[in-house]
Amino acid sequence: MPRIDKYVLGLMLTLFGFFALVLVSVYWINRAVSLFDDLLNDGQTALVVLEFTALTLPLVISVVLPVAAFAATAYGTNRLSGESELVAMQAAGLSPWRLARPVLVFGLTVGLMVAVLVHGLVPMARARLADRSSEIAENVTAQFLRPGSFQYPADNVTLFIRDIASDGRLLDLFIEDDRDPDRQVTYTAQEALVVRTDTGPVLVLLEGMAQTMTLRATGPDLSVTRFQEFSYDIGGMFAGSSSKGRDLRDYGTLRLLNPDAELLQATGETAAAARREAHERIAQPLLSPIAAMLGFATLLIGGFSRFGVWRQVGWAILGLILVQFLSNAAANQVGRNLALWPLLYLPALVGALLCMALLWLAARPRGPKGVSA
Repeated sequence: MPRIDKYVLGLMLTLFGFFALVLVSVYWINRAVSLFDDLLNDGQTALVVLEFTALTLPLVISVVLPVAAFAATAYGTNRLSGESELVAMQAAGLSPWRLARPVLVFGLTVGLMVAVLVHGLVPMARARLADRSSEIAENVTAQFLRPGSFQYPADNVTLFIRDIASDGRLLDLFIEDDRDPDRQVTYTAQEALVVRTDTGPVLVLLEGMAQTMTLRATGPDLSVTRFQEFSYDIGGMFAGSSSKGRDLRDYGTLRLLNPDAELLQATGETAAAARREAHERIAQPLLSPIAAMLGFATLLIGGFSRFGVWRQVGWAILGLILVQFLSNAAANQVGRNLALWPLLYLPALVGALLCMALLWLAARPRGPKGVSA
């Protein structure tokens, strides 16, 4: 690679590292704060909070990298123009097409990073996050069974526990189940145990009583049942995590392109939806070189100015917004009609044509009006 290409590429990579670090930190902290509050309110430890925030990091990085690439090329090109380095390169005979070569290499490098993330690290992190969320959701004692306070694990369900013994026994338990408007059941027990089953956690009540209030046309009817042992299913109350299906985003791209019956059964989606998710992942890394080239090609149109190229920076931002708008619109259309999945590649195609048009305009000879070549 020629020395000038190494210089431009090195500058872009240095600025990219800075902008990526700043943007990832801001975005990640913003997501981590809400996750931090939710997990701590559920009684989780700091290690669990750290694990969950770390698992969200690959997704955050994949979203931020194209924006960091655009910011790096826009700032780097502005710096080259302000220090007259860009003018010197053009005076040496380097055309805009030739100057764009290291920027394109930089954009493809960022696109490769995004591809590794969206095809490998993000699905792995999401699958691990789903597994850990299911484990924590089933840990009823840590989430909801807190002694000395009334808990509301589901609508119209009230739970109270006086204390929790060192061996895990729940002492003096009270449950009021008012989910059926015509039938209210109140359970009291001296002790209770949480037992894990394949369908979720089950609460085993010992030495207790069930009071059932049934509303009839003739008036309320109260029945009392005393029991030595009674099983109460609480798996469906606690956020329904045990019965929730997996997400398509938890699986690898190759498996989504050829979905099997096990995947479709686990997610409850169709084969067309799985392929749409795969094509959306394939199209996502293509926007990284487009973002990098937009930040470079737009700034070349203005030429050298002592006042800088901030007007061109504004046009570059508008171009990036246009490409992102097309990406969102294409995703919405494909979501309504899965047969339109080729539209997912339209934003990258439009962005590539826009970059080529900008480079063509920058390569046109410019001079005073009325003076022919």
